[in-house]
Amino acid sequence: MTLLALFAGKAFVQAQTIENSSRGTAGYIKSDGTMENSSHLTVGYIKSDGTIEDKSHSTIGYIKSDGTIENRSHSTVGYVKKDGTVENSSRSTIGRASGVKKEWAAVVFFFFKLN
Repeated sequence: MTLLALFAGKAFVQAQTIENSSRGTAGYIKSDGTMENSSHLTVGYIKSDGTIEDKSHSTIGYIKSDGTIENRSHSTVGYVKKDGTVENSSRSTIGRASGVKKEWAAVVFFFFKLN
């Protein structure tokens, strides 16, 4: 995975910056759950009920209250732990959330390939 899920401070109008492994800006997560790429084009949404949608508002996954991340077929693709560690379905650590909701970091890893 090329994303480290490093989340910096406010980039613009209440958005968290998502950096790639080269520390370049890969995208943004706005405070309302809107995901944008580095050109500020909307690529998806994280709804308050845990539903993850693509830019066309089609459901592509779910965040469960226990930190389990599921695809649209409800198969587990990963986990986000209370400390912000993001794990794949084999429980191997693939990243960490810092400065943003931990569930949102997991969404970046599993659903939005921002580069």
